[in-house]
Amino acid sequence: MPFTINLEDQIIRFTINRPQVRNAINFDIIVGFEKLVSAVHNDSTIKFVVITGEGDDAFCSGGDLSIFHGLHTAKDAFPMLNRMATVLYNIATLPVPVIALVNGHAVGGGCEIATACDYRLVSSRAKCGFIQGSLAITSGWGGGTFLFEKLPRQDIAMQMLSQAKPLPASTMLDNGWATQVYQDDKELALHTFLAEMKQVEATVHRAYKQMLIRKWTGQNLLDQIREEVQTCSLLWEADEHHLAVQKFLTKRK
Repeated sequence: MPFTINLEDQIIRFTINRPQVRNAINFDIIVGFEKLVSAVHNDSTIKFVVITGEGDDAFCSGGDLSIFHGLHTAKDAFPMLNRMATVLYNIATLPVPVIALVNGHAVGGGCEIATACDYRLVSSRAKCGFIQGSLAITSGWGGGTFLFEKLPRQDIAMQMLSQAKPLPASTMLDNGWATQVYQDDKELALHTFLAEMKQVEATVHRAYKQMLIRKWTGQNLLDQIREEVQTCSLLWEADEHHLAVQKFLTKRK
């Protein structure tokens, strides 16, 4: 299976299980995320959601270009981009806290997934960044919109997007993207992070999360995300993007 969903101690964990391709996203994983959203909404006993990647190398390297590169036009790309952006918005607006356990590198769409979460616990070995610009596109799953929401300074957010390069975990902590940086053991990091929060009634966490969701609903965040998707889809069909992807795939071989 390219993903696993496990429920233990009222914590539901989604693990991207494609370490052979640095946990890149394919259509099966998008379906998995949709199943995660449904599972949380259908179980009122769930207290926390954790999203992570299999192995120690990568949290997620974004969309699987060997698959998505077959989408040539804006009309081809828009349904995939919009579906994944909707998934990430639905994850971001889950009624409980969502933790990205960033066990390794999170780049491109992988950085978008982590940004949509409420908290980001990041391995000290990880590099994270919005590298989409190096492929002549913008973020297209809502990550850019979420980044401007999550970072305390919009100039730093703009710089991250515009530089289009991975940054070390220490930099991501300094700029406010990472909640915490941990050494070595991700399970210990998660246990320590949740220890005090678990002592608070789950109804309190849900009430605070509703405050955040009301804020985003009031500012029409989903409409902003859909504009991001539209922009990305138009850039997707440009020759510059397809040439950049082909160059990347050739270099990777």
